[in-house]
Amino acid sequence: MENNQALRYSANELKEFEDLINSKLDKSRDELEYLKKSIIREDAAENKTSAGNLDDGAGSMEKEQLNQLAARAQKFISDLERAIFRIKNGTYGVCKDTGKLISKERLRAVPHTQQSMEAKMNRV
Repeated sequence: MENNQALRYSANELKEFEDLINSKLDKSRDELEYLKKSIIREDAAENKTSAGNLDDGAGSMEKEQLNQLAARAQKFISDLERAIFRIKNGTYGVCKDTGKLISKERLRAVPHTQQSMEAKMNRV
């Protein structure tokens, strides 16, 4: 079913993608949990430092970077969860712009994508 003539991926193909996405979800949730703990440690360290200490700026910068990483991880998790939903409702792997199947290679690389490379390149 690799060609774009097919309208949907088979149940077996969808299962492969679901397993891949669930694996990425597990890793991403672990990473997010680690980042949240790191942010809490930064907060605790920030509270211990005295006012006016030169390290305050470095600590704030590190905390901001951790917050940005956590926000990206949360967005990635949400994107993956929506991909699981699309698997369940039968729309996974279909380009939202062209209506054609997204290539398996692209879905393996970016399992939460909703666009084929063709559509993505034409978007510019």
